[in-house]
Amino acid sequence: MAISRRALGLGILGLSAAATGALIYGRSSPLLRGYLGEAEKLFGFIGGEKERFVEDPEVVSLLRRQGGLVLDARRAGSIEMVREPALLDQHPQFLWPSSSVLVDLARASGVKIQRDQVILNSPIVVYSWDGIARGLAASGYATADGEVRYRLDLAKLLNAILAGRTWADVGVGALYGSLRLLSTDPNRSNSGFMFAGLAANLLAGEVVTPSTLPAVLDKVAAIFTRMGYKPSSSGKMFEDYVAGGPGAQPLVVGYENQLIEWVLEDEERWRRLNSDGTAKPVILYPEPTVFSAHPLIAIAPEADRLIELLMGREAQQIAWTRHGFRGPLGTSGEIENPLVRDRILPRLDQVVPMPDFRTMLALIDRLAA
Repeated sequence: MAISRRALGLGILGLSAAATGALIYGRSSPLLRGYLGEAEKLFGFIGGEKERFVEDPEVVSLLRRQGGLVLDARRAGSIEMVREPALLDQHPQFLWPSSSVLVDLARASGVKIQRDQVILNSPIVVYSWDGIARGLAASGYATADGEVRYRLDLAKLLNAILAGRTWADVGVGALYGSLRLLSTDPNRSNSGFMFAGLAANLLAGEVVTPSTLPAVLDKVAAIFTRMGYKPSSSGKMFEDYVAGGPGAQPLVVGYENQLIEWVLEDEERWRRLNSDGTAKPVILYPEPTVFSAHPLIAIAPEADRLIELLMGREAQQIAWTRHGFRGPLGTSGEIENPLVRDRILPRLDQVVPMPDFRTMLALIDRLAA
């Protein structure tokens, strides 16, 4: 049967409308936009310890494919990003610092938060070298837990630093001078910020408060003064550690995930390091320690989609198996890789809360002075 010109025209018009509707829907749907190759750029600041995770090709693909997102994520110290006008005046759409305390500090700085969600977790640890760790264990400052990891009596170590003990006094005769522990700048970087809170807690014998803080302020300040130069980024601190060796970087505060990520990034490099007879990196777990939660702060509504994607099972699996980040509750997944399996504690029981943000502000203001 012949088709009339009018019917053919209506059919073409309908198809055109359907195609236009599909195109409009595709551009409004994050999933379809990702598959169509279009993407929305999100600009924000992240802590340096998360750079490799954010730049991971699997994460980049996941965000684009499932959410139509491309991140313009720039490294900044966690403390800086939530209170420095020079950064906040750039109008970031999200912030991704490394402590839940910093969400309150962001609000106090006037950041209009749409939503915040802890995405990742990593406990604060102390990085050292096998020979130093054995010396500390022999002198009662640490305890071996297996062959390649240790538990650290951090309170005892801090008091030894305050007492002016030398390396020889604590069983490490190969090193010169006074005992010292290195961290990032607590006014710029979260690992230094959290270590300051942990040190104050241990020296006070409890979670420090505004009323108990004055008694330990000078002691915490003395510990940080003896560190000398303090990097502004946790990522830079870890880079200095692996490059500097035991003489330059004997005891360094960092995140548990950093060594795991470094090993998994280049397994052959790690095997060479462990076979050439030089000093070998080890993790010392302070007891107690603090968990560094990594909350993503959505400032713009579109950053809410980023939170949903990063909380998904695929992103969480990448975070653990490729970058060593524990999940939002601080639990670890299955550890299959033998290169890192025996180096980390699957469960951490001795964890102390951080002081509240007003106490921490008073503390870091004193350290800045």
